[in-house]
Amino acid sequence: MRIARFTAGEDPQYGVVAGDLDQYGQPDEDAVVVALAGDPLYVGVKLLEQEHRLADVRLLAPVLPRSKVVGIGRNYAAHAAELGNDVPAEPLMFLKPNTSVVGPGDPIFYPPQTSNLQYEGELAVVIGRICRDVPPEQATDVIHGYTIANDVTARDLQKSDVQFTRAKGFDSFCPLGPWIETDLDPDDFAKGRRVQTHLNGDVVQDGTTADLIFDIPTLIAHVSSVMTLLPGDLILTGTPAGVGPMEVGDEVEVSIEGLGSLTNPVAAR
Repeated sequence: MRIARFTAGEDPQYGVVAGDLDQYGQPDEDAVVVALAGDPLYVGVKLLEQEHRLADVRLLAPVLPRSKVVGIGRNYAAHAAELGNDVPAEPLMFLKPNTSVVGPGDPIFYPPQTSNLQYEGELAVVIGRICRDVPPEQATDVIHGYTIANDVTARDLQKSDVQFTRAKGFDSFCPLGPWIETDLDPDDFAKGRRVQTHLNGDVVQDGTTADLIFDIPTLIAHVSSVMTLLPGDLILTGTPAGVGPMEVGDEVEVSIEGLGSLTNPVAAR
């Protein structure tokens, strides 16, 4: 099931996207979104008799984290190497504020504090219920679904600040979308789902989730051993090699096989 958050010109709603998708999750021209009665994280999936053509609505960030976005750094060996870092012995965690979240098509704002703004295309795990100390073998019990993220990073600030809060925490530094896919599980990603980032139409990242150093159950177990996870919290699973700079006027698109594509322009703040 593909759960979207959208607007048809009025207040935001949740809905289920129906229609055929290609291998990269792109909908056909006949795809529709069927409205839901409230946030399915809290009221379940209750379909309404209200339907829109997907092409006629504006998709929003599919989830609004009530609490936090947990990022995982250096979770692909090639990405760690390209930045001159060692592979961590355990998952390297950092936090992004929920105010950094924006949706498909929303601008990524280039703040004046940085001169090296970079993209990082990533798979994101959406948590479905309150949980703590989750064993890896029970990780699927707490997963609501999966979406696409761009872990936007001010690389120069990341280096100068040592810790990551400012470099990854500006407003608009966590684009999400286009929807949440609930019918996948960690094994689908362990087998390998292609992760690509295009900058102005050119491929700049091309990896596979099979190369995650720490898999999804391990990440959930590790993060939940430190902090309680709440419904709607996100875990960003790391980025493949190929990160690089974006400039004002650029367009960045992150796609994951079977999940779809997330596209955002870069604008001056």
